Amino acid sequence: MFGLEPHVLLLLAICLFAACAFEFVNGFHDTANAVATVIYTNTLRPWVAVVWSAFWNFIGVFAGGTAVAMGIVYLLPVESLVDQNVYHGIAMVGALIVAAIIWNIGTWYYGIPSSSSHALIGSILGVGIAFSLLPGGKGAAVNWSKATESGLALLLGPLLGFTFTILMMFLLKRFSPSKAIFKEPRKRRPPPLFIRLTLIATCTLVSFFHGSNDGQKGVGLIMLILIGIVPVHFALDSTKNPLDLRESLTKIEYVINRVNAAELSAADQQLLTEVRAQATDLDRIFAGKTKVEELPNQARFEIRRDILLLANRGKKLLGSEHVSISTADRTAYEQAIAQMKNFTDYAPWWVLLVVSLSLAFGTTIGWQRIVTTIGERIGKEHLTYAQGASSELVAAMMIGASTQLGLPSSTTHVLSSAIAGSMVANRGIKNLNPQMVRSIALAWVLTLPVTMVLAGGLFLLFRSITG
Repeated sequence: MFGLEPHVLLLLAICLFAACAFEFVNGFHDTANAVATVIYTNTLRPWVAVVWSAFWNFIGVFAGGTAVAMGIVYLLPVESLVDQNVYHGIAMVGALIVAAIIWNIGTWYYGIPSSSSHALIGSILGVGIAFSLLPGGKGAAVNWSKATESGLALLLGPLLGFTFTILMMFLLKRFSPSKAIFKEPRKRRPPPLFIRLTLIATCTLVSFFHGSNDGQKGVGLIMLILIGIVPVHFALDSTKNPLDLRESLTKIEYVINRVNAAELSAADQQLLTEVRAQATDLDRIFAGKTKVEELPNQARFEIRRDILLLANRGKKLLGSEHVSISTADRTAYEQAIAQMKNFTDYAPWWVLLVVSLSLAFGTTIGWQRIVTTIGERIGKEHLTYAQGASSELVAAMMIGASTQLGLPSSTTHVLSSAIAGSMVANRGIKNLNPQMVRSIALAWVLTLPVTMVLAGGLFLLFRSITG
């Protein structure tokens, strides 16, 4: 299968299983946030809420696209993604998956709402930095522009969630005609119908957007595995028409040829030479070919390499202050690159299905620990209807916006911060449980450095074993 030796095929299966395990853990670790409010307000019975959330997580993965997934893939340096050594690919994906799972299970065991997104991204950054320490790393550690973009998204999410929930609670107190929504739910009694429908709607939105965002991280993880271990079969989307790629290449060459080399610095001239070389190489490979099936297996990987390097170096070149081309040319170039990356930025339907099922099954198991923390231990009072609805509505909007922008979002961080904001809005800062808030904050602070060190160490260990 895939032309792999039996032991390599076994390693591939283990890596794919581990990726599904990560998404499974993500399901019962993060999705508990979505059902906590409907459970603690007696809106839905626990198992009804969990199954409902699992269903919308499943739908969300298919509806979310692949923008966040590719953002995860491209956190790693281009050089590591164009390495065809199968064992190097196994070392890379094995290290980051194991590190992320260890941290997720540890925080889940202690009932601490820690972010699976931070754990995965920290693991990827750790592998990238460790890669730069290798003799062939060429100093390429991480795609820092993408890492900065993702880091800001993960940092701003909780801050905005906290702030917006306080604002929403203020508006509810000011304009809501019903004071019942601010009361503690009665034991085993459901809320009034309107409040109940509102809480179900917000739970549904959080579950859907969680699937559309966090599910994509699992998609990106599996694509890292497939690209790293069997690049010949998954380097390109075989359903695309190669003539479209050739058309995009023609537009890119037109723009590049309009760059005046005489105006460039020595470094920019070198970039221009490399970009033209990549374009020429693609021309060579596609000469006389009209279908992906006509391309030799090795050529498919070379096309992926050239597209990635062309996009990476072309962006640097056109971003230089020495390059003077029209806005129309820049726009044409960006559109052509986006069209070319349709061949590399994709995920097969079965990957979406596997991730959807893993996330949905994970949602139905092990949710109680995190639900207890969200519902009872962040604040000093029981969650009210208004707190549950406002915090989940804010979380849904934040996660949905991140998905649309192609940015990773932490359901755990956003919703936990929103719950904390609702507690503060109700009775001030003293309404927070300081011990639990410290525990959550400590887990948030430690997630990135711990997973980076753990994944980096495992990667170097695995590389020393695989050679």
